[in-house]
Amino acid sequence: METQKWIDAGYNLIIEYGPKLIFAILIWIVGSWVVKMILKGTNKAMNKANYDESLKKFLSNLIGWILKIVLIIVVLGTVGVETTSFAAIIAAAGLAIGLALQGSLGNFAGGVLIMIFKPFKIGDFIEAQGESGTVKEIEIFTTKLTTTDNKEIIIPNGSLSNGNIINYSTEATRRVGLTFGVGYDSDIKKTKETIMSVINSHELILKDPAPAINVSELADSSINFFTRVWVKSEDYWTVHFDLIEQTKEALDAAGIDIPYPHQVEIQKKG
Repeated sequence: METQKWIDAGYNLIIEYGPKLIFAILIWIVGSWVVKMILKGTNKAMNKANYDESLKKFLSNLIGWILKIVLIIVVLGTVGVETTSFAAIIAAAGLAIGLALQGSLGNFAGGVLIMIFKPFKIGDFIEAQGESGTVKEIEIFTTKLTTTDNKEIIIPNGSLSNGNIINYSTEATRRVGLTFGVGYDSDIKKTKETIMSVINSHELILKDPAPAINVSELADSSINFFTRVWVKSEDYWTVHFDLIEQTKEALDAAGIDIPYPHQVEIQKKG
């Protein structure tokens, strides 16, 4: 009798909840496909509207999470879970989780601020929070950078949005500033002409704004020339290193002395 009782109870559960469970599974499968199609359509619309790549990624993630939460609530309601009670539970749990994860909510808010004010976008080279690199991805809670030596850095959006950000990719041009020191016996005019000849021969250095060479300091052992040239932002480091190397070679060829510390050995008389 006891066994038959359990069999009957199981049969009643299957009769009562079986169709609902099967229907809920179907809703989950179809709903997941619908969510996928909505996201695909949203991405297509954003591409057509020429949305910024970082904004597209952020909105896609946000819409995906919202749709999945809605789908879960619908599936639970189909099974028989009281959705109003479930919503109240979610609200209470959300409050508790929010208090426990204030940092994560701050990161979410930071992500929203980044999307609104756009201090940088994917592909920009930035410096922030003591790190520098090319923006690889802007997610809901974090931003990923790729460093020049191909390391990935993940920075929370909360601290990123509240700190100083240097964006090296915003402007089309940048200034390369270098200081060259020559000996006090060197001719100032000849030194300027030698450095300028290097500048004029470099094809990546822009003519406008015009390059400038000025005596910036009469130091202890050298006359320092501050050299400023303008280049396209993507050519900055190429010109920076070329100018150092080529100016050294040109000064040597012109017989202009570049001072360096000398060590004098003093011998004691015995």
